[in-house]
Amino acid sequence: MRGKIYEDEYVTCFLDHAPFYPGHTLIVPKQHVLEVDELEDAVAKAIMDASKLISKAIKLLYKPDGVTICQNGGIFNELTHYHMHIVPRYKERSFAEFYTVQPGEKQNHNFEETKTLLKEAIDNILHPEKA
Repeated sequence: MRGKIYEDEYVTCFLDHAPFYPGHTLIVPKQHVLEVDELEDAVAKAIMDASKLISKAIKLLYKPDGVTICQNGGIFNELTHYHMHIVPRYKERSFAEFYTVQPGEKQNHNFEETKTLLKEAIDNILHPEKA
């Protein structure tokens, strides 16, 4: 997977292909479900644990004003698989744009650099003795 930054037994985390900001990450469970209420408890916990880890890494690297963690269900889920967004936020840009910006309009960011930096930050969080 091209933008993979983290993986465990239950989830794979990778950069959004059209990020709202650098670091915008998707958490995708390995269990195939469409809706949050279909997740097994262990998978739901792994998603939340990954969201905490990714949020910490984003905060260390990008110093955002905040981080939004969200999931769209039902007809608002643009994929055929449950996923959660972790999005760094800055006060000068309205989050309403997250839902109105069309594909191809999102800012261009250095995908490979973002991937490398986040993987390193996650490794340092998980293994502080190596940092």
